[in-house]
Amino acid sequence: MRTWFWTLLLAAVAVALAVFLREHEGNVLILVEPWRVQLSLTLAVLLLVATFIGLYVGLRLLGWLLSIPSRVRAWRGRRAQVRDHELLERGWIGFLEGRYAHAEKDLTKLLGQTRSQPRKVLAALSAARAAHGLGEISRRDALLDQALEHAGQDAGLKEAVATVAADLLLDQGQAQAAVQRLAPLQDGGVRHLHTQRLLLRAHHALGNHEQTFGLARSLMRRGVLAKGEGISLLETAAAERLRAGGDDAWRAVWKDLKADERTLPEVALAAAARFEQAGQPDEAARVLEAAVAARMDERLIMAYARCEPAQVKRRLAKAEEWLAKRPDDPDLLCVLGMLCLAGQLWGQAERYLLRSAQRRNDARVHALLGSLYDRLDRAHDAARHWRLATAAGMPLPVLASDGSLPAADMRSDPALLAGEGMDDYLIETPGTAAPAPEPVLHAEPPEAASASDYVLDPYARELEGAADRQVQDPAPGPAGGQVRATEALDEYFDSAPIPGVDFNEVQPEGKPGPDAPAEKK
Repeated sequence: MRTWFWTLLLAAVAVALAVFLREHEGNVLILVEPWRVQLSLTLAVLLLVATFIGLYVGLRLLGWLLSIPSRVRAWRGRRAQVRDHELLERGWIGFLEGRYAHAEKDLTKLLGQTRSQPRKVLAALSAARAAHGLGEISRRDALLDQALEHAGQDAGLKEAVATVAADLLLDQGQAQAAVQRLAPLQDGGVRHLHTQRLLLRAHHALGNHEQTFGLARSLMRRGVLAKGEGISLLETAAAERLRAGGDDAWRAVWKDLKADERTLPEVALAAAARFEQAGQPDEAARVLEAAVAARMDERLIMAYARCEPAQVKRRLAKAEEWLAKRPDDPDLLCVLGMLCLAGQLWGQAERYLLRSAQRRNDARVHALLGSLYDRLDRAHDAARHWRLATAAGMPLPVLASDGSLPAADMRSDPALLAGEGMDDYLIETPGTAAPAPEPVLHAEPPEAASASDYVLDPYARELEGAADRQVQDPAPGPAGGQVRATEALDEYFDSAPIPGVDFNEVQPEGKPGPDAPAEKK
């Protein structure tokens, strides 16, 4: 649009000049001794315009020729800047992708070749982050030192180096070193949000509850800290400040808290404990009641139930108001039972605790019932609820039911077998009669036990099997094969040890040893 405007303007000026020169004819006389030049007005104007254009073009050409060195330097700078940007982009893309080794290589190359001070600092800090990702702590610290050296006296670059170094140290778990890095920025009045967040992380890790509380409240007020995270930090810091404060310091902390901060569960519990220690149970009860009104929390109502007998009536009435709004809350029922136990109201305590146990199987409720029944001399019920409390509090193994073993089969016992062919060895004492045979208790005679039924040695079982095979399928051979197998088995039993008898013991002269054959009478 601008080009068309200037074109039309020049055309209008040319037309106006042509009309003017046509209507105003004249001559231009130039006297230069000894010359005299006379020109028409139109020609003189055209010559002036041509001279101006020639001078303009000549001067521009001369300026262009003289500016060639500077333009070459600028071109080289732009080309170097493009290369630096390419390395920086490639390094950061590799860093974001998690390829820290490639990223560190590109960024270190950029640090060595660039001539720009900000890009040197940027390359060193980026390479330090990549080295930190690789776990190369010494190389990371060296790169951070180079970045600080290249930053010089530039306040912005020095702040960037300190912030990055503190962030990396916090990731490493060195909160104290991070605070030392950020201390100059804090003393200089720097109030950047990222710096304050780093300070909050460092002080929270170090347990500096005063600084944590102030930073968390400031960041929440500015809206840069998540509500849940900020409330958690505020609650923990304020509660620890109340617990750690002296006789008067904790009261100053309590007065400094806002109304919504006082109703946080941890803060209310800590404040109630301090009021109880100071001998102000009514104030402790009011603190817990305000916190429960804001949020029903199990820890708050359990702390509310732990009181002296003088406080039972007041707290029991308040807890019954809460129960009217939440009639099926097992925690409230348990709290009412605890308050009744503290006031020695046994019947009401049993009723509340049984209602709580019906709604939830809780170890605390069963333990309280066990204590109640033990106080009332109901030992069986007390033991039952203590067992239920144990089962609810921890997983117990499933025990098998008791039962007796089946009766042993004594039919194969050699001691009970009737001795056959032993009549010759039985001696009757003169004047005594042989004992009468005992009546048989079973109709069918017991099966005779074979030797293999009570032989445990594999070698003896092998001999027994060989004897049976020769009886069932005698092989052709010497007639005494079967007898030898039987004798081998008998020899095994004859050599078996007898409990309580030492065959290696030396026998006195004139007395037969245990292996001597018995004399037949």
